[in-house]
Amino acid sequence: MKSVLVLEDGTYYPGEAFGKPGETAGEVVFNTCMTGYQEVITDPSYNGQIVVMTYPLIGNYGFNDDDNESYKPHIQGLIIKELCEWPNNWRCRTKPDDYFVKNNIVGIKGIDTRALTQHIRRYGSMYGIISTECGNVDALLEKLKAKKAEKRNLVMEITTKEPIHKPGTGRKVVVLDLGVKYNIIRTLESKNCDIYVLPAFSSYDEIMSYEPDGILISNGPGDPKDLPEVKTTVQKLLGKKPILGICLGHQILGLALGGNTYKLKFGHHGGNHPVKDYRTGRCYITSQNHNYALEDSICDGALITHININDGTVEGFKHKDIPLISVQYHPEAAPGPQDSAYIFDEFINLMG
Repeated sequence: MKSVLVLEDGTYYPGEAFGKPGETAGEVVFNTCMTGYQEVITDPSYNGQIVVMTYPLIGNYGFNDDDNESYKPHIQGLIIKELCEWPNNWRCRTKPDDYFVKNNIVGIKGIDTRALTQHIRRYGSMYGIISTECGNVDALLEKLKAKKAEKRNLVMEITTKEPIHKPGTGRKVVVLDLGVKYNIIRTLESKNCDIYVLPAFSSYDEIMSYEPDGILISNGPGDPKDLPEVKTTVQKLLGKKPILGICLGHQILGLALGGNTYKLKFGHHGGNHPVKDYRTGRCYITSQNHNYALEDSICDGALITHININDGTVEGFKHKDIPLISVQYHPEAAPGPQDSAYIFDEFINLMG
């Protein structure tokens, strides 16, 4: 079946459809991971986005029951060069196209993803629409304009609606779920933490009623400035309990301390981003997925601990008076290297 991708600047890419026929629209971003497509597809931070995988062959090891990072896929659509029809892996349970059909994912293949990635790098991430129903670029641009004007609360679409308890014998941790990945929960479980996952709209009183030893503000999709209520709640939590912020949680923490965020040209999405830890001088290769970043001047008491080697953006900070640590990247990986898992040990120590 024929399909077409149309970007909001009028650029279009004809290709072939896979997965669910139909139309889907969202912000088009590229991901540089060579593996880990299942983790990317199920990462809640991609809610509302159409993902371009820069690695040309996707699906060669199929899909399994273990590598999901959420209860369902959250990407708005998928753009690839080639889809493997006959995967080969001992853990494979589902062939790629069957997975995409089952999960209602609209995809397009057979396009020059290298050229598309270069276009996004040059002009920045932008909205796009994939369609198997219409080949008229002007008509699709009108549909895309209407879709872009729709207001969505990406975090509230995916956060848990009820508290979830993961029992443990160690420190009690409340996770404020802005789109938390399963591997964050798995990592805390490996530290024997007693975990309570709470909805993003939880109040200060609700969070503190669990009498936590520490609070983790999770990753998630979208613009942190679209979550003023969460920011207000985090402001009340500052200094009450040790806090760890990850990705969107890192940005919310920065805003709560009086800092500011801005949108990156094409964001950081992939498993190969070099980050320097100022405290040790060591460089780590990290997994990242975000379109926004904190400005350098967060507040008087904040000390920048990590920077991105590629573009100098803030990747981590702590506070000289308040017990908190915050990182922009994903220390839990999945996909990507596990170099930065030490952040969870720092959080455990901070609670101790």
